[in-house]
Amino acid sequence: MQPAQPNDGVRRHRIAVIGGDGVGPEVVAAGLRVLRRAAELDGGFELVTDELPWGSDYYGEHGAMAPEDFLETLRGYDAIYLGAVGSPAVPDHVTLWGLLLPIRQVFDLYVNLRPVRLMAGIDGPLREKGVEDIQMMCVRENTEGEYCGAGGRVHEGLDMEVGLQTDVFTRVGVERIARYSFELARTRSKRLASVTKSNAGRHAFVFWDKIVAEVARDYPDVELERVLVDAAAAHFVTDPARFDVVVGSNLFMDVLTDLGAVIQGGMGVAASANVNPQGGVPGMFEPVHGSAPDIAGQGIANPIGAVWSGAMMLEHLGESAAGETVREAMEQVLESRRAHTRDLGGTASTSEVADALVAAMEQS
Repeated sequence: MQPAQPNDGVRRHRIAVIGGDGVGPEVVAAGLRVLRRAAELDGGFELVTDELPWGSDYYGEHGAMAPEDFLETLRGYDAIYLGAVGSPAVPDHVTLWGLLLPIRQVFDLYVNLRPVRLMAGIDGPLREKGVEDIQMMCVRENTEGEYCGAGGRVHEGLDMEVGLQTDVFTRVGVERIARYSFELARTRSKRLASVTKSNAGRHAFVFWDKIVAEVARDYPDVELERVLVDAAAAHFVTDPARFDVVVGSNLFMDVLTDLGAVIQGGMGVAASANVNPQGGVPGMFEPVHGSAPDIAGQGIANPIGAVWSGAMMLEHLGESAAGETVREAMEQVLESRRAHTRDLGGTASTSEVADALVAAMEQS
């Protein structure tokens, strides 16, 4: 049972903080400092945080990434703020299926939002492209498709060993992510690209295309483009302005959004939100740069992805003004180039970026 909230008019949001592995705790600490200051400047709400020591270190001590009842523990929070999961000491499928994917699936966080946006002050690898060319919102179906976990191994250890991985697409799953994407497109440029591989995947992806086309009839004002994933990858690099809202399956959008992160300046600035639009469960907000064990503990990790994810968390919690304050500070600091980390060509530390963001918010 959640504790009673004081009757002082202040909105309190309970946040489960999972720093996780590698640079995760560092960027989350920087992000929380920025988010808490945004709450103080707003004056109308407070973030009540609990730090949960789950991840690969926990696995080393207990043989599991988190306690057996960790999902029920998380269910009592308003949101989850995650740093990173992954360690060279633990197999990747163990870290992923031991923490991250169960959260997405059990809470049915079927929408994964990943903004791909080149901001002023960042020199992306596409030198001829400006900020007006890279302005996408990618929507990844987050609970089924290629990552649903269906499959198995047979005859393990023998010459005839077989591994089966089965993609699962349901009408409900495809229709709801398509409808969410059409609604989102209506709030932006009214352009939606649906990414599949239906020329080769004649069952699952033809099924996806069929359902998206059916949903499109309810949105005659939105221009729908069907794009094969290999062509989409090429267009992300050669003609990113072609895209605004992009929707696709779990695997395809996982890969494409990493490419998107690179063209917007690098993995350090990549943010994401995992949400169930129907509510009733905590959303999960995380940078997507991974744990970066090679630079962990050095204080040089870029916290922008974590800060941006935090701004998305504030907006999801209904604190849109504070989320916009954080976003504006982020844009100002990046454009000024006064606090760029090494991956962006600067020398600033993780904490110095947080200092600059807080100062920008206080001066606005």
